Amino acid sequence: TMPSIFSYQSAEVDWCESNFVRSAVIAEYYNTDGTSLFSFLLLTPLNFLVMEGAGMGSLCQLKLSLLLAGVFSMYFHMTLSYVGQLLDELSILWTLAVAYSFWYPQSLFPKFIKTRKHFYWLTGTTTVISTFMSFVKPTLNAYALNCIALHLLYMTRKELKKCNDRRVHRMAAVMVMWWVLAITSWISDRWLCWLWQAINFPYFHSFWHVLIAMSLLYCLPLVIYFDVSYEMPTFKPKLEYWPSDSWPVVVPYVTLEEPHKQC
Repeated sequence: TMPSIFSYQSAEVDWCESNFVRSAVIAEYYNTDGTSLFSFLLLTPLNFLVMEGAGMGSLCQLKLSLLLAGVFSMYFHMTLSYVGQLLDELSILWTLAVAYSFWYPQSLFPKFIKTRKHFYWLTGTTTVISTFMSFVKPTLNAYALNCIALHLLYMTRKELKKCNDRRVHRMAAVMVMWWVLAITSWISDRWLCWLWQAINFPYFHSFWHVLIAMSLLYCLPLVIYFDVSYEMPTFKPKLEYWPSDSWPVVVPYVTLEEPHKQC
């Protein structure tokens, strides 16, 4: 008989960490408690503060998407169920769709798209089609989602060419650094599992959770910075760090400065 799609270990993927070693009810302990919980409880709220600080507290959809992505990731690694796998992957897909809908620069719209409303429809239709396609070969979903990051890096490069602010370039470099470390950890866990299990250190997917959350912590202020430049031209966005630029660990955020009008 076919296993229930809600059953433990019914997913099509299994990460390198050994299952049920530290808990009888949590399949991958470090992927669930050690890292998903850390990213969910600490870094996601910090991203909320970044959005609030830039006057974007109305983006309830994006906040909800980030929260659901954290919850579903924990559920998936706890159960390794087929439903958990799809919820984890689709929550990321829909979070990206929401972000694209709100923040994709109008200057980069396809020529047949004239307004933001039309772009909403394009993004929504593409996301619905991608959602149904996700059920065809779930093992490929994670690779497809990671490929979207390449497009985000391409857009960042295009925006940086038009920006002379050294703080923006520095923050983009830090964001890319965290992303490179994250994707390296993800690939290592996926393709070099035999090596990590041989030395009894199969925890690189848990590193991925923390590192990609750190990358997001720097990505959101960058996106907000560029969005303000397009959508609120009367304001001058400025990148800041809390608590101070000199601290080794900081939380980046955006402030808005209204330029003085000349008489």
